[in-house]
Amino acid sequence: MGKIVKLGKETLIYGTSTVVARFLNVALVPFYTYFLATDEYGAVATVFSFLALFNVIYQYGMDQAYLRFTSEQGQDKKQSFSTAFLAVLCTSGIFSLIIYLTATLWARALGIGAQYAFLIQICCIILFLDSLTVIPFAKLRLQHRAWQYVITRTLSIAVNAGMTVYFLKFTSHGLAGVFHANTLASLTALILLSKVIFEDLRPAFSKELFKNMLRFAWPFLPSGLASVFVQVIDKPLLTYLAGLHAVGVYQANFKVGVFMMLIASMFDAAWRPFFLQHAKEDNAKQLFANVMSYYVAVALWVFLGLTFLMPVFIQTKILGYYFIAQDYWGGLNIIPYVLGGYLFYGIYINFMVAPVLTKKTKILMFATILGAVVSITTNVLLVPRIGITGAGVAILFSYMSMALTMFIFTLKVFPIPYDYKRILLLFLAAAAIMFLKNYFNGVAASIILLIIFPIIAFAALYKKDNAF
Repeated sequence: MGKIVKLGKETLIYGTSTVVARFLNVALVPFYTYFLATDEYGAVATVFSFLALFNVIYQYGMDQAYLRFTSEQGQDKKQSFSTAFLAVLCTSGIFSLIIYLTATLWARALGIGAQYAFLIQICCIILFLDSLTVIPFAKLRLQHRAWQYVITRTLSIAVNAGMTVYFLKFTSHGLAGVFHANTLASLTALILLSKVIFEDLRPAFSKELFKNMLRFAWPFLPSGLASVFVQVIDKPLLTYLAGLHAVGVYQANFKVGVFMMLIASMFDAAWRPFFLQHAKEDNAKQLFANVMSYYVAVALWVFLGLTFLMPVFIQTKILGYYFIAQDYWGGLNIIPYVLGGYLFYGIYINFMVAPVLTKKTKILMFATILGAVVSITTNVLLVPRIGITGAGVAILFSYMSMALTMFIFTLKVFPIPYDYKRILLLFLAAAAIMFLKNYFNGVAASIILLIIFPIIAFAALYKKDNAF
């Protein structure tokens, strides 16, 4: 029990840096929208998608391989660290050199045009620096140095946010400043981890160990790419289908919708250790079913609140400024779709119980690949017809398909007695409240409707056996 509690505490600590990163990403949106033109912000969003995808390629699962082989009894820890680190150092250097020399081709392939090739060249540096921190961060996790991990991550994130504001507001670097800030943040993390690196780094590269590591690591590449595809493929697709201006407008409002992602991330940090801790209890499945009902109730309430109030907040001046510049208001209608997508992502996280406890985690790769296919297909079909709204719908459909896949898997391999009637009632209540909102305008009406929903939720979920 003590070990599981320790796992729970560490998971929450690690989750802190994720929440901070996502919060600061949202906090930077006003600066992007006020200091970058819509097409410039579109270029930034598209290149960030490139960064996310290539981060997976640069790492190619070597952090997982390092954790796996270093944990083996009798394995020389310094040798395994050195082998993994030097391998990533060499491959990252080669990748960055190739991409740097072909930056114009990559810029054209992304749809941003040759004039933005210099952003790809900056990305080569960022990717290289980030790759050198992968194995040291894995080492901190392996040695349970959670606070050092989080402090390093958080300081790097803070440098990124602070320098982004500086470059955008106080210099003439423009959109290049966004990537200069990322470079400085990556360099900060590497400097802070230098002691961790040199603790174990030796000229002790083992070819045999590397082959074994690579054999273990490579399956993580397709699953990792599929997972990132679901999150970022909409931006490059939208660049081709609607242009950089549309991507900029879309990205600004997409970031607002990520508030729901914060809820899902915080839930994820607490949920995994929770269900591992209670998995062997007699009433475990009923407990998991109750958690699903409560999550849906809370998530729907947050969804309604953000859907009703965020557009009002965005279009209200605070200290003389709007949260998002007016040039970007054309994408406000995508916010409910993004919120809905991340609501279903939280449901998907609920269903993690089945593959984790049955150790049949291959379904996760299948679910993410399906989500990526649904995202691409929906974008291609809808964006030419309804513009950036189609990209928002694609996010919703993508995460719905992932949640549905996991639900079917759960029914077959690890049935949990979810309270389908009450969950359906919650969704119907939320739909009814959204319908009523069409006939009652104003903040006061929105607040009244938001008060009504938790009353309905309590009535739906309350049981005499004290299920709450």
